[in-house]
Amino acid sequence: MIPYGKQDIVQHDIDAVVSVLKSDFLTQGPQVPLFETSLTFITQATHAVAVNSATSALHIACLALGLGVGDWLWTSPITFVASANCGLYCGAQIDFVDIDADTYNMCPQKLKQKLIKAKVEGRLPKVVIPVHLCGQSCDMQAIYALSQEYGFHIIEDASHAIGGRYQQQPIGNCKYSDITIFSFHPVKIVTTAEGGAALTNDPSLAERMRLLRSHGITREPDNMQGQPHGAWYYQQIELGFNYRMTELQAALGVSQLNRLEEFVRQRHYFSDRYNRLLAHLPITRPYQLPDTYSGLHLYVIRLSLGQISKSHSQVFDELRANGIGVNLHYIPVHFQPYYQNMGFKMGNFPDAEHYYQEAISLPMFSAMTDNMQDEVVSVLTRILESEA
Repeated sequence: MIPYGKQDIVQHDIDAVVSVLKSDFLTQGPQVPLFETSLTFITQATHAVAVNSATSALHIACLALGLGVGDWLWTSPITFVASANCGLYCGAQIDFVDIDADTYNMCPQKLKQKLIKAKVEGRLPKVVIPVHLCGQSCDMQAIYALSQEYGFHIIEDASHAIGGRYQQQPIGNCKYSDITIFSFHPVKIVTTAEGGAALTNDPSLAERMRLLRSHGITREPDNMQGQPHGAWYYQQIELGFNYRMTELQAALGVSQLNRLEEFVRQRHYFSDRYNRLLAHLPITRPYQLPDTYSGLHLYVIRLSLGQISKSHSQVFDELRANGIGVNLHYIPVHFQPYYQNMGFKMGNFPDAEHYYQEAISLPMFSAMTDNMQDEVVSVLTRILESEA
């Protein structure tokens, strides 16, 4: 089976992890700060807070921005459920903004329309989370301009997008957001096995997120009530979580980041090759905005169902049956039973739903080979050109 994505681990990565295993620190040592410094160097953000998953990063980002009961969080319906769940963890209410039909990212025009209505109704969002689907940045300048007009905070869910650029600047620099989130799950562009990070240019947000990731505990005398009892002393000053990244994860991440440009360059090579090899098929290939350079975590096609004799599920199942490990990113969040119980229903976000009816993520990862890709193209061509 050719997977839709997989990690790319080399001996240098293994050596980095083994070195930590032989060291004095398995957690809370020098590697986590080094990983954070590496992230700020790559993204040009001022602060990075490494945690054990992007879900954890989203959660503490929301808390740092003061999201709570009575507030609204808006995000895209085409994302993993964590982009919405993070708001529920804080007691907030959730809503969605439909996608742009070409980029599959949050549509700024639909966001504006929704904001105009929400202002009249007195239910403007406190936080909006645009999701950089497949690694391509949302139109952040337009979304940021709306945030200035309507007074909401922005968290960029860039889980797919490290190594990408927007307006010639690295995704993650937080020029148009309060906080940016990255994921380092094994199928992402770089991996720490499991892990995530929150980046920001605001020192107070960074300090709060560091506090929240480690039980709300501080060892800084300036943040304590009263005087320390001794060098051993710490205080819990907030209800935090055990969201820390380990030294093992961070060491792997530091090693992986050394090859970030190579990883993204390889993904662009395979994306360009797919674009050529699939041009004759009844599908829609990914659209890239001219002012973005995608991290290309995913290569998503949309089936032109009116031009083929098979259904979406038939094509998907036949690809898997023939050893092509396709996937679908994502089931619209408002289709999930948990969200349906909140009152969301089919028809709420038509462009997201139309996308879902046609989308398939083809295999693409940095360690892919031309032969693997040729096999994907051959099988897909055979399926689409055969009769049902």
